[in-house]
Amino acid sequence: MTVSLGIQHAFGGFAVNDIEAAVAFYGETLGLEVRQGQMGMLRLQLPGGAEMIIYPKPDHEPANFTILNLVVANIDVAVDELTERGVEFLRYDGVFEQDVKGIQRGGDPEIAWFTDPAGNILSVLHTT
Repeated sequence: MTVSLGIQHAFGGFAVNDIEAAVAFYGETLGLEVRQGQMGMLRLQLPGGAEMIIYPKPDHEPANFTILNLVVANIDVAVDELTERGVEFLRYDGVFEQDVKGIQRGGDPEIAWFTDPAGNILSVLHTT
C-alpha cells in the first residue's frame, strides 16, 4: 500500500564544529555554492539540485562513514586539483587497495576519500 505524504522536497544535513572553516572548505576548496541560512546554518547547493544543510555543533564528533560523495568526470584530475588545494586523501591500508594518490581503482566506482575541517569523511568518485 502506497501512502502519499505530500513530500515536496528533501535534503540532508550534517554537523561541523567551525562554520567559518566549513564556508572556506566547501566554498573555496571544493568550489561549491555555500549560502548562509537561518540560525547559523549553511545551505550547501550541490550540482544536480540537491541541497545539504551544515549546522554548527560545538561538541561535534565526526561520523566514521562517508557523509557526502561527489561524482566527478575524471577522478585523477579531481584528486590532483584537491591535492594542490591542500586536501590530504585518506589511506585505508589493509581494507582497500589504493594507488599512490589514494584512489581505489579497479572497481566501479573508482573512489578516493578525504575529510573536511571538522573530520567528516567525503569522497570523490567516478563511475564507468
